[in-house]
Amino acid sequence: MYVLTIDTSNQVMGVAILKDDVVIGEIVTNIAKNHSVRLMPAIEQLMQEVSLTPDQLNRIVVAKGPGSYTGVRIGLSTAKSMAWALGIPVVGVSSLEVLAYQGRFFDGYICPFFDARRGLVFTGIYQWKEDKLNLVYEEKNISMEEALNKLKKAGEKTLFLSPDLALHKERIHDVLEDLAVLPDGPYHLANPGFLGLAGLNKEPDNTHGLTPNYLRLAEAEANWIKAQEEKK
Repeated sequence: MYVLTIDTSNQVMGVAILKDDVVIGEIVTNIAKNHSVRLMPAIEQLMQEVSLTPDQLNRIVVAKGPGSYTGVRIGLSTAKSMAWALGIPVVGVSSLEVLAYQGRFFDGYICPFFDARRGLVFTGIYQWKEDKLNLVYEEKNISMEEALNKLKKAGEKTLFLSPDLALHKERIHDVLEDLAVLPDGPYHLANPGFLGLAGLNKEPDNTHGLTPNYLRLAEAEANWIKAQEEKK
């Protein structure tokens, strides 16, 4: 089975192709450039390099957020369009779950997060048990302070994974001290190969019904809803 993975949910843009559970090719960049312009050329280049044609693909796995509103939409729309055109299943995987895969050999809690501004983060708590990544605390858009206090109360060693670690590193140390584990830079970037592994055995989504995992409304939408409530 050949699987194409697509992740444009954050600054890192990654595409990979797996043959069963083996990654046979990847393209990853971590630069602030327009994913909408670069995604399809990257997919085409990768498929050429591994000598595959689109009709040989059996599944598409896409990172569905949270992350950049625009980035998430680009990845989902591309994955859904390709899956529909090729008549193959598409699977959406949380971008936080993909990042948590970086902690495959860590025994404690894993806290992947993305900065959401104003002291807020997108985060959830995961843990590997019996070769399976389990969600311990549901994914939420909450304050970093609340997340850290919850982890302190749990008292578990926690591995933090985030491309935005520098923004919260000092506070993480202040609150959790020795309970916090902060690895080196490369571990904080999502890997499209892990995205494929995460989605390999998941049930396919409805191609047209697959929606973004924003975890919160876009600011414009939230303001509109608030304005409608004030009119009542």
